[in-house]
Amino acid sequence: MSVIAPEVATRAFVEVTEVWVPDGDRLVWSSGNYGTLDTFAAVSAKQSFARGEGLPGRAWDEARPVVLKQFDGSYFQRAEAARAAGLTCAVAVPIFAGSALKAVIVVLCADDESRTGAIEVWRESDGLMMLDDGYYGAARHFEWVSQHTHFPRGQGLPGGVWAANAPMLMRDLGSGYRFIRAESAGRAGLTTGLGLPITVPGDRTYVLTLLSARGTPIAQRFELWNARAAGTAGAREAVLADGICQREGPLWDDENEARVAAWQGPIGEVLGTGIPAVKHDNPALTAGYASMVAVPIYRDGTISHVVAWYY
Repeated sequence: MSVIAPEVATRAFVEVTEVWVPDGDRLVWSSGNYGTLDTFAAVSAKQSFARGEGLPGRAWDEARPVVLKQFDGSYFQRAEAARAAGLTCAVAVPIFAGSALKAVIVVLCADDESRTGAIEVWRESDGLMMLDDGYYGAARHFEWVSQHTHFPRGQGLPGGVWAANAPMLMRDLGSGYRFIRAESAGRAGLTTGLGLPITVPGDRTYVLTLLSARGTPIAQRFELWNARAAGTAGAREAVLADGICQREGPLWDDENEARVAAWQGPIGEVLGTGIPAVKHDNPALTAGYASMVAVPIYRDGTISHVVAWYY
């Protein structure tokens, strides 16, 4: 558990988060948070994507996370609406249970000179984790360092997630000895790192990392829920295993284990449905946060963890 002193955020690093789920041979909208971008939200809710079509369909077809840094002239089908909303780039992450696609998560960002953070996709190649692609906002030097850094198994955040085959949180990125890029992270103002194993069919290994800065955070609270630690088959329960919060106060009571059952609150909903969820203006959210994203992590076809972030 870690609690970080609160700091006033300027603008969020991620503007839009949405979830697309299979419905027959197409992906349809399931949930999302668009902030004040009502027109883009209305356009998105009417969309659907065949396999290989648009950004969600591309992530489905290629069975890998996809980073799209420019919409103009690309296969992104909502380019005009995105341009009108000030959105400039997107990352799509497929969630598979074995060979079955459960959902595609898409996050969209707006580029300017103040927003700093990182959404990175790492891929195992020849026994090392290499940067496949990423979006860094204004953190240009950190982007260059990342492009020239690789990780053996167990080293750094990407290598640690790879070795554990489990999500991980890292704190104090600018000063932490475990974070290999600490010096450049400190220069960029990055403070918190979340790493997720992305399971896809076949023998490819991917890790998604979300690196958050205080001034333009990806989230203000992160939680890791361990479904296997609950000791029940079929991911019917999960226990809170780790977390970081920028607000004062503890994440949990050390004398009473934080535990949720399937269908109990937003985390339990993800355990029950097996698909990611985006919640906004929901009274059931933890500690009065306005929005959250909860993502199931699959291992051997079943949920091993649920990762949540709040903002």
